[in-house]
Amino acid sequence: MSAMETAIRAEGLSKRFGDLQALAGLDLEVQAGEVFGYLGPNGAGKTTTIRLLLGLLRPTSGRAEIFGLDTQTETVAAHRRLAYVGGETSLWPSLTGAEPCICWAGCRAARTGPTWTS
Repeated sequence: MSAMETAIRAEGLSKRFGDLQALAGLDLEVQAGEVFGYLGPNGAGKTTTIRLLLGLLRPTSGRAEIFGLDTQTETVAAHRRLAYVGGETSLWPSLTGAEPCICWAGCRAARTGPTWTS
């Protein structure tokens, strides 16, 4: 049996916005293929965590990795290994969930050649 690859790792991940402690010392490890629910009330730091993991925010302290890639120094390489669609995304509210994906796949194919068809 092969060792599981760590998909997400956070060590002491913290974020402050002025006096507001949005996230305090998160330690987290999720293995590749594992289904992981991240639940909590409004203001618990869920969105802040996701933005830190995506490299969209800089942590006040701590660090995070996606598939062993540092989310602050290897952001582009980490983004090649993941996909994220926020729950509040409403770019085209009349489209089905698949239709934006087909559109994005078409944009990618225009740059890199066909990789996916509907």
